[in-house]
Amino acid sequence: MPSTARPPRDTGDTPFVADISRHIWRTKYRFGFASDGEAGIRESWARVAEALAAMEAPDQRTAWAARFREALEGFRFLPGGRILAGAGTGHRVTLFNCFVMGRIEDSMDGIFDALKEGALTMQQGGGVGFDFSTLRPRGTMTRHTRTIASGPVSFMDIWDATCSTILSTGARRGAMMATLRCDHPDIEEFVEAKREPGRLTRFNVSVQVTDAFMEAVRDDAAWPLVFPAEALEPEAGSEELLERDWPGYEGPVPCRVMRWVGARELWGRIMRATYDTAEPGVLFVDRVNHWNNLWYREHITASNPCGEEPLPPYGACNLGSVNLAAFVGKPFSEQAELDLDGIRDMVPVAVRMLDNVVDASRFPLEAQAETERANRRLGLGITGLADALIMLGLRYDGEAGRRKAAEVMRVITHAAYHASVDLAREKGPCAVLERERYLQSPFVQSLPEDIRTGITEYGIRNSHLTSIAPTGTISLLANNVSGGLEPAYAFHFRRHVLELDGTTTEYPVEDYAHDLWRRERGEDAPLPEAFVTATELDPQAHLAMQAALQPQVDSSISKTINIPADFPFGAFEDLYQRAYDLGLKGCTTYRPTPERGAVLELEDSVLAPHCCSPEREPD
Repeated sequence: MPSTARPPRDTGDTPFVADISRHIWRTKYRFGFASDGEAGIRESWARVAEALAAMEAPDQRTAWAARFREALEGFRFLPGGRILAGAGTGHRVTLFNCFVMGRIEDSMDGIFDALKEGALTMQQGGGVGFDFSTLRPRGTMTRHTRTIASGPVSFMDIWDATCSTILSTGARRGAMMATLRCDHPDIEEFVEAKREPGRLTRFNVSVQVTDAFMEAVRDDAAWPLVFPAEALEPEAGSEELLERDWPGYEGPVPCRVMRWVGARELWGRIMRATYDTAEPGVLFVDRVNHWNNLWYREHITASNPCGEEPLPPYGACNLGSVNLAAFVGKPFSEQAELDLDGIRDMVPVAVRMLDNVVDASRFPLEAQAETERANRRLGLGITGLADALIMLGLRYDGEAGRRKAAEVMRVITHAAYHASVDLAREKGPCAVLERERYLQSPFVQSLPEDIRTGITEYGIRNSHLTSIAPTGTISLLANNVSGGLEPAYAFHFRRHVLELDGTTTEYPVEDYAHDLWRRERGEDAPLPEAFVTATELDPQAHLAMQAALQPQVDSSISKTINIPADFPFGAFEDLYQRAYDLGLKGCTTYRPTPERGAVLELEDSVLAPHCCSPEREPD
């Protein structure tokens, strides 16, 4: 007989099963406090639905509010955390999760203007990404003051301190991303910067890796470290000039060779630092730009803090996720199935909600408002993938599991593009659309003919529509479904949650699918083979799932590949080469060491991915 020790999953007055889920809602998403606040999450859903429906024509608002509210019910659609927390509150906050900031001008005024813009953005709840490649390398002479430049990494320390101060004042977000070109003269310092304990703790860091660099690594060739010649004094570096595309310039510019290094040696330093410290990640920047739907007007060199949204200067993440675990019928049985028709029907509602966020949101900076209102970029993705596969009886590391994941992501992407074409017909296309050039982008060319025909005839409302975010906090809110496309990290663990006063509270947490299995089959029922966790999987299985989904995603994917502590360094290096060969846009790994802290604590002391620390909750 099944055990009856566990309470029912939904008592009727609340959809919460776990105490941590209720805590997450109360501390992060509830509007108001105590007796004057929202009584339950259904009131929060109603607030969000009505706020976004207010962007519709007056005679349609009631109907759309009801449809938006239906999509939110049962955690079927999970808008980004900033939307849940801010929509309909009247607070001066942004509804966008993250931003990439503008070019950092290489002057004291420019540097501190960029710092101010980043601080204002973080203050309103947005994570930020920066490309520091525009800053002169350490040791070079400044033109006007004849002082010695201290280099980009030194200024990253100032950003880090500013972010820490903002977080300490009660702002929720503290996440930043820093990128640097693989041919910047300070790349080695950048790669090694986070080896120093306590340094740059508010940053994720990633190297912009070009196709030319990967070719040089393969060929064991010499690699030039360069900087735009016009920004350097004549005596800096060598007389040799090479043309390079450089952030802030239109087209290739003459760059002075500062020195040469071995490409394979530099790659080895990147890999060794990542193996030891979990950073830097790599951003395959040429591939990002090749696949960018707005290739004809954007040059991307940075991403949001978790990497799923490579963005142009002042670009923004407008995120939401379809909870696949909520669409599994008859779980754990031979008749278990994923309701693809239900997902296909809900996606247009989700797209419309996110499109309305563009008009409903405040923006920390006018440049951000102009950029987002022109491209109306969305990032619709998935969460609960691993739990859905478990409930369907499919292993995460199996070919059938990857095929199912790719199938559902294809359904979501195609439904999203159809919805955006319909919105363009109804409300008008995005301002940056140049139809012929947009249709030349490789991703758009991969879409079905009827979508491309629709774009030709009506345009498209949103330049981009899909990405896969970590969904760390909103997945906890949804009764701890597995986050994003990640495998279940563990079936039982302890989670440290950041409180409003900066302290942390520890909660026991159980995976959604595991909890459901125990409720239906009893506490002592053996787990089926499909119950696998992140640390049980071969790292190649993580990579294979990311590669299975990337062709169905027009932006990118946040994925942490869990690496055993004793994983050989040579095999680790091969993972990154394999990621490049598979066509991925980036790669992030995590190998536990005794020195690193963790958000998720297991009995065997396995540590959690670095992107999930309390101060870096991504949504």
